Amino acid sequence: MGETTLVTGATGFLGGALVRRLQAMGLPVIAQGRDPARLAALRAKGIATLALDLTQPIPRDVLRDVSTILHCAARSAPHGPARAFTLANVTATAHLLDTAQTLGVSRFLFVSSSSVSFAPTDQLDVAESDPLPPPFNAYAASKQQAEALVLDRFPAATILRPRGIYGAGDTALLPRLLRAARRGPLPVLRDRQGRIDLTHVDDVVDATLAALQAGPTAQGQIYNVSGGEVLPITEIVTKACQRAGVAPRWRPAPLAPLMGISAMLETVFNLLPGDREPPVTRYGLALFAYAQSLDLTKAQRDLGWQPRISFDAGLDLTFANGPAG
Repeated sequence: MGETTLVTGATGFLGGALVRRLQAMGLPVIAQGRDPARLAALRAKGIATLALDLTQPIPRDVLRDVSTILHCAARSAPHGPARAFTLANVTATAHLLDTAQTLGVSRFLFVSSSSVSFAPTDQLDVAESDPLPPPFNAYAASKQQAEALVLDRFPAATILRPRGIYGAGDTALLPRLLRAARRGPLPVLRDRQGRIDLTHVDDVVDATLAALQAGPTAQGQIYNVSGGEVLPITEIVTKACQRAGVAPRWRPAPLAPLMGISAMLETVFNLLPGDREPPVTRYGLALFAYAQSLDLTKAQRDLGWQPRISFDAGLDLTFANGPAG
């Protein structure tokens, strides 16, 4: 058994950040992905790559030197066909666990999502031990299923639940907010009560490495990860728009009718060919409407980790090379 770390989803945002950090630390790493161009870019930086579709059974020999698996690969979106989320997030995880057990992999860390605990209500200081609500969308359902699968099949695994990852190279969170701001007025819901704690990608990388270094302490455990700074949604959007040169407009709106319209749009878009996302989703509206935060006490106690990048500092890093999104 070698001492190599496999990072799945390495052609994505978080996975790419992890492989670059591991390489910088001088640790042997293999970057798994499906995008040929992005895999080639990683190889050009001296990182070993593996073109592999995790939704298919994994040949045993391709991972024979791997001792640690950091499973970041996922389909992440507020809307989409349930079967697509199940395939990417549950079936792929099952195949990876099959291989991990066959090869006797010693460490398995699964990057889940705070979406598993999301509900359309104010939720402050949500702890890892709090009962999970019914999944709010297909993505949350697939992540709940994957978490249960990981803990059942690999009891010594560690699970991280990061919230709203952003940073340079982000193609989802801030770009989605900026596109919405460019399209038209953004809704002011529930008298601006919506607030949340986002997480810079470097803090998630730090938390991942802290979990690995914690050894047996972190095995079989779930940890919340966030920036620890609960900010009004309007402030988050305004500051991101300022950096991107976008002038956001706001319009007070009633939440219940908008949620109903969004539910109808999601139903219609599910029937359309292709994989298009509605212009507004129930999840997106709920994030604007409700107060959400994670309790980081467990990660601070067990892992000796705490977030170090404020949202303002994170925006500096995100937009260091100019406007994005």
